[in-house]
Amino acid sequence: MTVTKRAKELWILLLEFMRFGCFTFGGGWSIIAQMQQLYVEKKKVITAEELLDLTSVAKSLPGTMIANVAMLYGYRAGGILGGFVCVFGMTVPPMLILIAISFGYNAFRSNYWVMAVMSGMQAAVVPIIASAAIGLAKGSVKYPPCVFVVLLCLGLYLFLDINAIFLVAVGIAAGFLIGGYYERKGEKDHGAA
Repeated sequence: MTVTKRAKELWILLLEFMRFGCFTFGGGWSIIAQMQQLYVEKKKVITAEELLDLTSVAKSLPGTMIANVAMLYGYRAGGILGGFVCVFGMTVPPMLILIAISFGYNAFRSNYWVMAVMSGMQAAVVPIIASAAIGLAKGSVKYPPCVFVVLLCLGLYLFLDINAIFLVAVGIAAGFLIGGYYERKGEKDHGAA
């Protein structure tokens, strides 16, 4: 790969993640929705399952999910330099916006119109996050029994306030059991054919 082609790819990554950074409201899930729309549906450079894997790893690492996802995708797309470019692109726009807002925080905080706009933005983020969750659910339910695991974990989390770490452990164990079962079943089916 030539230096100019690599520089162009890194520049594109920087611009894409700066755009994500400008519109990542409501936490890390909105970046997942944006990445799904751009990289899975439009450019088709990764699958929904790969995005789910990136998200799962990013959530299990220390630090913010947004920076972790940016680093992991950037590394996948452009090596270690690509990872740093994506993290930089993701963090610079919000940082500049926060610096600007911090100078007039008291005026913003007490302004009715600013608070109304913020409430509207929060409401608009809900369908974006829901869209990301639905897209990730499609990629995570690889086998029919996984639907039961999703519903079980959701019920345990919502109604019994079970610790999320325990639920992740349940998911890991279920993944080993269900994946192992279907792998053995696939080997038997291929051996019989």
